[in-house]
Amino acid sequence: MPTSASDKRKRHASRVLKVLAEQYPDAVCSLRHANPLQLLIATILSAQCTDERVNLVTPALFARYPDARAFAQAEPRELERYIQSTGFFRNKAKSIIGCCQALVERHGGEVPRTLDELVVLPGVGRKTANVVLGNAFGVPGLVVDTHVMRLSQRMGLTEETTPEKIEQDLMTILPRKSWVDFGHRMIYHGRKICQARSPKCDVCPLRRFCPRIGLDD
Repeated sequence: MPTSASDKRKRHASRVLKVLAEQYPDAVCSLRHANPLQLLIATILSAQCTDERVNLVTPALFARYPDARAFAQAEPRELERYIQSTGFFRNKAKSIIGCCQALVERHGGEVPRTLDELVVLPGVGRKTANVVLGNAFGVPGLVVDTHVMRLSQRMGLTEETTPEKIEQDLMTILPRKSWVDFGHRMIYHGRKICQARSPKCDVCPLRRFCPRIGLDD
């Protein structure tokens, strides 16, 4: 029986998983947090910003606003001052306040543990929800950020072009138990080797079987 395209992609994904696991065995979420709420806020702040920059901002931020009720009652301009260096700070402040107001009103100030409940919160999309589910609650979720999106396309793991459809593609070819670690390792690889403008293909551990889609030879 001929091998289907789906089966070929699954085998390819399995090889990618194996190599990345060997290369980055200790890959974890790089946003520093002590609880689910802190991770939720940090992930909102990480949009169009580096995790390193977010980690510089959050210690003082979380000391000033220790829980959802404190964020929900925040004065926007004061909150903006704490997060200004992360960029788009007015929109982020609005999202954080609205999100935490919803947490207080609907969930007693606690972060919910399901995708459906998370994605209806202000400022929370599937990526943010999956970050929280996977890293705060141990619930498998596939994070598709700019790195995962770029690498999945280059490696031939998907032909889709939107985060939602790429997520669905990856869910069909990756074992559920690998989803969280796969995201971490792809992000590490995207930062260190498979960069957007100047990928280091000559030292890439995946170079033997990566099709390098979209890259000039």
